[in-house]
Amino acid sequence: MIISVPVPPGTFTIGKTFDFEAGHRLPSLPTDHKCNRQHGHSYQVEVILTGSSLDGPGFVTDFADLAPFKAFLDSELDHENLHQLLPFEPTSELLAQFLAGWFVQNVQPGIAGKLVAVRVRETARSWARFDLAEV
Repeated sequence: MIISVPVPPGTFTIGKTFDFEAGHRLPSLPTDHKCNRQHGHSYQVEVILTGSSLDGPGFVTDFADLAPFKAFLDSELDHENLHQLLPFEPTSELLAQFLAGWFVQNVQPGIAGKLVAVRVRETARSWARFDLAEV
């Protein structure tokens, strides 16, 4: 027997987490602040996408289509000194905004889902999230 229920309207949301290792420092902080000193993190970056309809067999976006984002993290940020590489102080907040911009420019044109946020986690207990504005 096939079970049927009424399907409510709404949107679907998915997320995928990627990771990379990198060092950084925040040189604008006072010299006695611990984040002014060189240190590293095992970063976790989560992209959050939404869609009001589903593609293919029932996907907001096929997770495999997010591979270019992982490739960018691996080739450009992994095992780098972020403060020497990026044109801003690499706080988690600014890194989340930067990664959202890269994703929108390089991944989003080729996928069905729409990026709504990027979360950057430096540690198990601290993270920053950048939410894209509605346009």
